[in-house]
Amino acid sequence: MAYVIGVDVGGTFTDAVLDDDSGSVIAAKAPSTPPDYSQGVLDVLELLAEQLGRSVEEMLAETHHIAHGTTSSLNALVQRKVPEVGFLTTKGHRDSIFIMNVEGRYLGRSPHELQHVLAQDKDHYLLPKRHALEVTERMDRDGNVIVALDEDEVRAQVEKLRADGIRAIAVSLLWAFRNPAHERRIREIVAEIDADIYVALSSEVSPRIREFARNSTTIMSTQVGPGLRDYLTNLESALKQKGLGGPLLVMQSNGGAVAASEAPQQAISTVGSVLTGGVIGSTQLGQKLGHRNIISTDVGGTTFLVGLIVDGEPERDTTTVINHHPINVPTLKVHAIGSGGGAIAWVDAGGNLRIGPHSAQAVPGPACYDQGGTEPTNTDANLVLGILPTTGLLGGRKALNVERAREAIKTKVADPLGLSIEDAAAAIHAVQNAQTGDLLRKSVVEAGHDPRDFVLYAFGGSGPAFCAKYATHLGVDEVVVPLGPVASAFSAYGLAASDIALAQELSDPAQLPVDPVRAEKNFAQLEDQVRQGLDRQGLKFDHVEIVREVDMRYAMQLAEVTVGVSDGPLDENAMNEAAARFEQKYADLYGQGSGFSAAGIQAITYRVRGRGVLPFSPELPPLDQADGPAPSSGNRPVYLEIGQDFVDTPIYDYTALRAGHVITGPAVIEVPTTTVVVPEGRTGTVDELGNLHIVKNGA
Repeated sequence: MAYVIGVDVGGTFTDAVLDDDSGSVIAAKAPSTPPDYSQGVLDVLELLAEQLGRSVEEMLAETHHIAHGTTSSLNALVQRKVPEVGFLTTKGHRDSIFIMNVEGRYLGRSPHELQHVLAQDKDHYLLPKRHALEVTERMDRDGNVIVALDEDEVRAQVEKLRADGIRAIAVSLLWAFRNPAHERRIREIVAEIDADIYVALSSEVSPRIREFARNSTTIMSTQVGPGLRDYLTNLESALKQKGLGGPLLVMQSNGGAVAASEAPQQAISTVGSVLTGGVIGSTQLGQKLGHRNIISTDVGGTTFLVGLIVDGEPERDTTTVINHHPINVPTLKVHAIGSGGGAIAWVDAGGNLRIGPHSAQAVPGPACYDQGGTEPTNTDANLVLGILPTTGLLGGRKALNVERAREAIKTKVADPLGLSIEDAAAAIHAVQNAQTGDLLRKSVVEAGHDPRDFVLYAFGGSGPAFCAKYATHLGVDEVVVPLGPVASAFSAYGLAASDIALAQELSDPAQLPVDPVRAEKNFAQLEDQVRQGLDRQGLKFDHVEIVREVDMRYAMQLAEVTVGVSDGPLDENAMNEAAARFEQKYADLYGQGSGFSAAGIQAITYRVRGRGVLPFSPELPPLDQADGPAPSSGNRPVYLEIGQDFVDTPIYDYTALRAGHVITGPAVIEVPTTTVVVPEGRTGTVDELGNLHIVKNGA
């Protein structure tokens, strides 16, 4: 027997999915345990072992690998709870990270914020100026040494940082992506002075042109690298002590995993790791259900996440924005807002009801958890409205106190707005639906897609309670709630289903026509790095897939577009075909005629993505066929619409449902790890894998 385990560590709950090579799949959920999230991982593994009827040591001994998605890097950066780091750069270029290429005033800001120019600032700098130091050296644009590295000056600057307590240093020199020799020598000098200092090089973390983005990416990677290293080292050590037979892998933003021992050196690549598991899971399930256009929505305890699968492939991006800084990370495109089950409801100074972005998280949690929390959340509203059972969550293991929920809603929302507790709870429910609907429109419609061409997948602990409503906001006819054995742990299922994925990139700007020999040399170098990286993962692959890409742009225009490049030896025709794909994709994105081809086309950054396909991935087992109508477990009053009061609503126990059962709304389906609402006017049908398909009546 060989197991594969996916573990998704969220701000509120830690989910896990285990599958084996015989087609069995089980899932478990446990509260997250900040600040030591590793304890939550060990807790959820114990729950998996209990379901297997084995000890955790026996289970781990037969585990092929564990794929782990973590929020630690992203949360640390977003909340700016990172240690002080040092920064070394070429003399004369230190202030680039404070000037921020003008972008620091507008990147990551909402349209509303951008309208108030005088209120904008750049106080979100990455580190104080006393920790940003310069060294004498210079490369030219072709990587030739113009000024030799002053090694004595490097030693003096490193000692200055050490004296100020700095234990991690980011190194980003001008044109280092063309020749990394000086950066590598600085790392050697730091090791000679103090081998325990963490060092990140821009030529390894982000070998791309454009100074500000490369600097900010390297600095942020340095800020989270030591913490990620310590967390993964401790977790892997604890797992090995319990007998883990295979490696611990860490999910990356690009939708693939990497060995835990390698993740800290590319720490910034893990910032979106926990966001991508659901997109990968949706892609896998979509292949089984015949869906190629999918809106993947994951509503957990803290966040609401949206990703798109278009024509069977997840949408990708080459950059992201964190705290107003551009980050060079190949990533699956995922949009997020703080509107999960634990998002706090509050009334602003203007008397408007707001939801999030702050969350009650696992500690203290929603008021109804009765752990000291006093702020009302979406979860409290759902309990008051009768959507959640008063018997508690996680099959009754997580008790809920409805009186605490009512008290929190009354004090913080109902009384300030002059509403009854029930109407205030319904208002929280409605505002949450509106917020998620807005993000969906931004992610789908504003990206140029027609929602009617998509199926919406909804998962996470909170998503199934809202999904039919926010699908209606968007105009999507069919909703799929992945249930079966994975239920709210669907993101963990995506982690367990993920393969090993590595990416290497290199900027080498040139005007087309590019010398095919030069382009082939770049791709060959990157492919060699990717294959060597895959060899270091400690796993045997069924096969390896290699994808070549190049970022192109029109000369005198800023927007770069990524296009695929054919395999095999490159010739002039292959590069011309890539240029033609660029022009078509540019027109699709920005409109016909927006490009200026007469100015010429430039190839900017070359990229190779490698995917090591693992021998097996989770296969959801089939569900028994129904032999009669869906059995109801009773009725309870549920309040779903403002002004309609409570309606006596049928309640269904998911464990009693079988393939082919049809449930007409309004109805509530209780799953051990989530709750599904089928509103009036919609019908839910259980498919052969246990998933619930919710469609409009008559559709």
